[in-house]
Amino acid sequence: MSLRYLNKVAIVTGGSKGIGRGIVRMHCSPACVAGAAGEALEAELNKTGPGSCKFITCDISKEEDIKRLIEATVELHGHVDCLVNNAGWHPPHKPTDDTTAEEFRDLLNLNLISYFLASKYALPSLRQRQGNIINVSSLVGTIGQKHAAPYVATKGAIISMTKAMAVDESRYNVRVNCISPGNVMTPLWEELAGQTPDAAAAIKMGENAQLMGRMGTEAECGLAAMFLAAEATFCTGIDLLLSGGAELNYGFKSQIPS
Repeated sequence: MSLRYLNKVAIVTGGSKGIGRGIVRMHCSPACVAGAAGEALEAELNKTGPGSCKFITCDISKEEDIKRLIEATVELHGHVDCLVNNAGWHPPHKPTDDTTAEEFRDLLNLNLISYFLASKYALPSLRQRQGNIINVSSLVGTIGQKHAAPYVATKGAIISMTKAMAVDESRYNVRVNCISPGNVMTPLWEELAGQTPDAAAAIKMGENAQLMGRMGTEAECGLAAMFLAAEATFCTGIDLLLSGGAELNYGFKSQIPS
């Protein structure tokens, strides 16, 4: 598996844990630069090979940090073949009435504008290499989610931006695609479950939301990203659902008081 993207350079933002970590593990051949603190994972991957991994601390909400990340990668490896925009956050569920404009703006900056800026600064190198961009969105960007309007808005915008950028960059043979995971067991999922009255019950509910009766894994997210980067060479502007069938079939959804 590790040789499917041989001699390519990939940047993965938010690569130290969760979905980003799964993507880093799969892409680390021979060079992967992740915009997050993750020295332990860097050491592990450099020890096991066959590629190399370099972690660079980056505050993805700051434009100068994003620019520095891209510049450092090009300086280190000479080019970029793949950008995986993954870093982001799902705030605790909160009704619209209790959400401030400032909270919404901050989330837009972190979850959406950072993707735009990383793409903007990576594109000159990606165009030279006829590389590709992979944006990590979410299934809820398509199907919605309760008490998460700002988060859903950012993820839906990522899907739309993916399609628009795919149109613009086709003239340079740069592909731009999107992955929309459903429930994937990550540290963030565990953290959100821990904020509920019964974390174990919340996790079980998350597992039961999929037709497959389980959550996805970090490794499966990595495989999906590898497919888009290395093999889906006739795909651009697509949104790949990685959901275990969570969006299929009817369910008990009515919130109208009986």
